[in-house]
Amino acid sequence: MESKSSLLLYLTTLIFLSSLSISSSLQFTHAAQMLDPTMPQPDMLGSVFQTDPSITHDYSRFSQVQTECGSILSSSVDLQFDPNRMHGLKPQLSFLKGDWSQNYGNAPLMPFDKSGVKPDSNLPDPLPLSTFLLTHIDLTTHSRTALNVSGALGIGISENGTAPEMGRYLSPEFKFFKGSSDLTIIFEGVYTETETEMVLCLLGNANLPTRDSNSANPWIKWMKSSQTTSSMLSQDEMVLLTVRYPKSFTLTNRAVQGELKSLNPKSSEKYFDPVKLSSQLGAYSNYEFGSEDLVSTACVPYPYRDDSIQNQLEVYKGSSFCGFLDRFVSDEVFHIVPNSKCSDSNNYCKKLGPFKTKILTNSVFAGVSIIMQDIRCEPSVGSARVSAVFRAVLPRENRYVAARRTGLAGTTLSSEGVWNSSSGQLCMVGCLGLSQTDCGSRVCLYLPTAFSIAQRNLIIGEITSISKEKKDLHFPLSFERRAHPSELWTKFTTSQVTSYKYTKIKQAGAFLERNEPFDFGDVIAKSLLSYPRKGDGRDELASLSNLADDLTLHVSAIPEPRPITRMKRPFMQLEILSLGSLIGRYKNVSGPGTGTEGFKPVPVTTEAHLLLNVSGELTISGDLYKNISVLNLEGIYNPIDGKMYLIACRDMIASSQVLSDSTDLDAGKDCLIEVKVEYPPTTARWLMNPTARISVTSKRNEDDLLYFNTTNFQTLPILYRAQREDILSRRSVEGILRVLTLTLAIVGISSQLFYIRGKNTIIPYVSLVMLGVQALGYSIPLITGAEALFEKITQEKDTDLPSYKIEKNQWYWAMDYLVKVLVMAAFLLTLRLAQKAWKSRIRMLTRSPLEQWRVPNDKKVFLYCLGIHSLGFVIALLVHLINVSRRPGHQEEYLDSKGKSHKLHDLGIQLEEYIGLVQDFFLLPQIIGNYLWKIECKPLRKSYYIGLTLVRLFPHAYDCVRAPVINPYFGEEYEFVNTSSDFFSKFGDVMIPLISILFMVAVYVQQRWNYEKITSTVKSGQKKLLSMGSRVYERLPSMSSFEAELVVSAVKEAEFQEILRKDATAQIMDEIEEKL
Repeated sequence: MESKSSLLLYLTTLIFLSSLSISSSLQFTHAAQMLDPTMPQPDMLGSVFQTDPSITHDYSRFSQVQTECGSILSSSVDLQFDPNRMHGLKPQLSFLKGDWSQNYGNAPLMPFDKSGVKPDSNLPDPLPLSTFLLTHIDLTTHSRTALNVSGALGIGISENGTAPEMGRYLSPEFKFFKGSSDLTIIFEGVYTETETEMVLCLLGNANLPTRDSNSANPWIKWMKSSQTTSSMLSQDEMVLLTVRYPKSFTLTNRAVQGELKSLNPKSSEKYFDPVKLSSQLGAYSNYEFGSEDLVSTACVPYPYRDDSIQNQLEVYKGSSFCGFLDRFVSDEVFHIVPNSKCSDSNNYCKKLGPFKTKILTNSVFAGVSIIMQDIRCEPSVGSARVSAVFRAVLPRENRYVAARRTGLAGTTLSSEGVWNSSSGQLCMVGCLGLSQTDCGSRVCLYLPTAFSIAQRNLIIGEITSISKEKKDLHFPLSFERRAHPSELWTKFTTSQVTSYKYTKIKQAGAFLERNEPFDFGDVIAKSLLSYPRKGDGRDELASLSNLADDLTLHVSAIPEPRPITRMKRPFMQLEILSLGSLIGRYKNVSGPGTGTEGFKPVPVTTEAHLLLNVSGELTISGDLYKNISVLNLEGIYNPIDGKMYLIACRDMIASSQVLSDSTDLDAGKDCLIEVKVEYPPTTARWLMNPTARISVTSKRNEDDLLYFNTTNFQTLPILYRAQREDILSRRSVEGILRVLTLTLAIVGISSQLFYIRGKNTIIPYVSLVMLGVQALGYSIPLITGAEALFEKITQEKDTDLPSYKIEKNQWYWAMDYLVKVLVMAAFLLTLRLAQKAWKSRIRMLTRSPLEQWRVPNDKKVFLYCLGIHSLGFVIALLVHLINVSRRPGHQEEYLDSKGKSHKLHDLGIQLEEYIGLVQDFFLLPQIIGNYLWKIECKPLRKSYYIGLTLVRLFPHAYDCVRAPVINPYFGEEYEFVNTSSDFFSKFGDVMIPLISILFMVAVYVQQRWNYEKITSTVKSGQKKLLSMGSRVYERLPSMSSFEAELVVSAVKEAEFQEILRKDATAQIMDEIEEKL
């Protein structure tokens, strides 16, 4: 039994081993198949990369690549074909905006035309940049140690840093323009690896620019030629590119280096001197922290004690340090702090820290900045490890381009270090450029979370030297990242910002006392006027936040006194950083736990209790105000009179001698500045100009080098929060007013129609020109889509604006349709009135065919009105142009909310505005007609001409009552009633109604008194008002009274009866028509 069991066990073991052997052989066969380039590959790896099917990659130069890259292939190791890794090779091995250089000998690579650049211009120096893109990897055929790959290299040099430009479809080309040269080379070759590097060895195809035989100036024909021709280029396939990438991405092992060289002999015209390429591994490579030995040389003992946080406030020690870096630091610009404490006259103070630059700076470092790139942060409990690259940006270099450069040189400092929540210090060691051994710099960073007038930075940093070499020593280089006030409520959370420390309240209080003398007139003004103040709501923080919005200014200003010559208006931005107990802005979160449920406002009666501490930042644009372009503010706001008394500090940009001699600087800032801001009242805006006034004064002596003259500004009209809300609700109010005024106009026209019913003798004396003016006023809104009486600018709707949502409301749609219906009704009634007047004149002419001159005619009325209004328009236009030319700092165009440009003083706009004036004076044709026709009747009903006059005057009265400027940011608010023009200014809002009322009185007098009574009244006053020569009641000059009687008696009786019959028939027809 035992023998059978043993035999069974033996057979089972043998079968198991045999199956295992077969399985292993199958796996080895599969592996061999994968490594054999002659066998077909699985679809899994072939589908990793999706390529453009229109581009073929046959790799026909493989044998030549194998020859030229033999030394590299001989030292390669086996590749590990991980699909995920192969997928990441293309972005990992590509780089953008790297550096390139060439030791110019007798064979430079490309020409560059800098003839258009002036030596003293502020344009940045030409930048030689390179971009490499790995475009294809062949996974279908490969060996154990290499892959066939394709790529494209762009080498360019340009003034603005835009070259080289790499598109989707690439081909060998050379683009040459003034200030820009761009060469694109297409490559194919192999990718392989060594023990420590990833290597690309590629052969290229290029169209190289040909050189002249003159070695001293080989690009003469390129500089003289206006365009590139085929004869100036030569195709070259003997170009070799070698690029080496480190396998491990560490502090000292991050550089990507390449070489582009020609395989042609030096005697060939296609030969060029070798080109060096430089970049670094990017976002698609994993950084490996592990340089603790180098970090310890700079940061042990930790934390390092430096001078950058002395007398500073709290720094960030929370658990989201990496997130903080990502929001505020990545690719942001750090400003260099002047070395005000360094008075050494040699280069020790002038060195830009450890950075090697060709431009020698001074200790002020004006225009120099630092950018922090490629930040890698690895958080852990209570600490974090950080890696980054610091890049120095010189004054004339484009910061946007600099933030995207990847080359490593003397202006870059690769760094790695640690941050600990116990101290809040980030301490790093820095290595300069491409060097793996020059790590003689220490970088310390802090993230302040409490602010003051002297501390408005999100980042504070300092670079110091730890090198033992004397040539590497430099004065500590301090840098900072300023905090814009808006960032406090867009990126910060309330837990990160703890407090604001007011340090200048005592000085601001003294400033207030000097400018607040007791005056009885001021007491009365304070009691009558109201200024922006904190509301009485239950949520104090929300009230303070709303007040901060009202005190914020973003508006153009005009210097005072106003300059005689024209100048560009400075733009002022006053941002409120803190107000009372509020920092930034407050977003109300309903529900328990908000901390506002138990708040009850305490009534205050004294002015001292109403004063609020305030801090902010004032920026002024314009070259004339560079010395006060950015001011940190802190002081007191008095809501009783709307005045803000502030102490200001400015960063100093001066020589080291001036900074060292000034002993009264506060943390390197000039704080002997006072700023006074006066806000307009929120009430009685129709009585006072709604503009703010700002005054900036230096408290230094006039012989002080830091002294500047007092500068005063008056802003353009501003809007408060409630007034901006009025803009959105104003349409509803004006919609109702439009309906009321149009209804009143319809009632007046209807009353006139009823009035002339059955009065055929007075209908002809209604002026058709007057009715035409009214019909024109009603027809224009129907044609253009504008709205009657209260016109507004027609502009494209922006769905992001709150007003768009309001306009889409059904209530506004119904209001708009009702207005259009009423306009149509008024238009049709006016046409009906004109029709009856026209027909009545035709009947009158039919009755008296021999006396056409007795029928009222509007020809002369039209000519007189046309002449009067033409002359008035020319005069008004000339006055307008004269006034515009005298306005300081006026602009010819403005931008609307969509960014479109509009002319402010276009002739068409002025003509449209004058049309509104013609409509206001609609009674002028009737007055002229009454005078010419010598009326002895009353053609117009009182309710008609008085009612329509009031309708036309109502918009002017409304304009006087409402806010004087609803939207000061755009040039035109009304299409026909523009309150900002000369026609409809505040003066016009008074004069136009007065003239219209005089016209109304004139019509009343003409209709109440007949011509003889008016003439006798005027004669009795020794004033001749009207001419005695009239053809209405004047006898025929060729017939005497006796002759006229003879003519009448000579008419036959039959003819006389026929005339009577015709008159009776016409009268019957008129009565029938009236009944219908």
